[in-house]
Amino acid sequence: MKGRQMATTLLTNIAQLVTVDAAGTVLENAAVLMADDKIQWVGAANDAPAADTVHYLKGKTVLPGWVDSHSHLIFGGDRAEEFVARMAGESYAAGGIAVTTSATRNLSDEQLTNLVAARRAEALSMGTTWMETKTGYGLELTEETRHAQLGRSLVDTLTFLGAHLVPAGIDADEYTDLVAGPMLDAAAQYVDFVDVFCERGAFTQEQTRRVLQAAQDQNLATKVHGNQLGPGPGVKLAVEFGSRSVDHVNYLEDSDIQALAGSWGSWDPQTRTGQVGTVATCLPACDLSTRQPLAPGRELLDAGVPIALASNCNPGTSYTSNMNFCVATAVLQMNLSLSEAIEAATYGGALALGVQDLVGSIEVGKRADLHVLDAPVAAHLAYRPGMNLTHSVYRAGQRMS
Repeated sequence: MKGRQMATTLLTNIAQLVTVDAAGTVLENAAVLMADDKIQWVGAANDAPAADTVHYLKGKTVLPGWVDSHSHLIFGGDRAEEFVARMAGESYAAGGIAVTTSATRNLSDEQLTNLVAARRAEALSMGTTWMETKTGYGLELTEETRHAQLGRSLVDTLTFLGAHLVPAGIDADEYTDLVAGPMLDAAAQYVDFVDVFCERGAFTQEQTRRVLQAAQDQNLATKVHGNQLGPGPGVKLAVEFGSRSVDHVNYLEDSDIQALAGSWGSWDPQTRTGQVGTVATCLPACDLSTRQPLAPGRELLDAGVPIALASNCNPGTSYTSNMNFCVATAVLQMNLSLSEAIEAATYGGALALGVQDLVGSIEVGKRADLHVLDAPVAAHLAYRPGMNLTHSVYRAGQRMS
């Protein structure tokens, strides 16, 4: 019996193809051949092979699909009043999470599933083909387990964030023991990562260490919310535990940047081989909403630290999943070049999730995740900020929008 013939689709006459490969290859009048869910060929349109289906994209740009490596989609309600108050001058504090926790607990499984699925579809329609999200609005054993069970089938990467906030009226150390013990035990089978909000008003250095150690004992990869509201131990703990990323990184000391750079000492960026270190994930939409200083992406890159850009979509501090906006902000306000920002939102996000061999760039053998822009060059992402430039999105070779 002969094997099944792969269905092939050719996107051709691409005005600009931004591959985000190790060489930073950008092609004009290019083409991409997809075979089922994989990229089979990349090159000049004039050299393109035959295909079962052909789409002509004259005047359009093609990028890898965005890889959003940090979001919080599993929630009910919103916190618009908190946002208005913050814009009027109130400072951000972690305690607002409790408002969302209450609203989320009141939702049925079906209601919560439908909300998360709708948010994931919204992000996909704007080019995000791989998306991480976290638990963290349950904050007790039954709810955190429920959110992990529901979330597993709704996103590409799922993170356990029982250590998001210590619920009111509960001893912080006792709650940390619950997170690192029964709660983690219940969620472990559903999740890819364990995260901790290491910050004033959330979890201390010692409490963070306990959760990270518990995750490591279960052979689960880790992440850290760190250095968002001020200097702190988050970055150094992430590096110490070999965490895949440390996220927010608004307030960094020279020693933090040096620690992050040191974690990449065995990585060769020219060949993208070697031991992966700790990615610094910048969340510019959140920084704008909380009026924090933008993360020092320029300084991190100059020090040799790979960065990711992510949406941090959540109801309190960054209610957007628009990665186009994050890329534009990184170029316009974080002093990143366009190519650096695009790489951070694609390959950088993939590095932060450990899926860089699968997604994050347009290369033969990788999953066919493509973001087609209705623009002649990718620079329009920052040149025309706020505009809806997404023409179509392909995820695993299938057109999604």
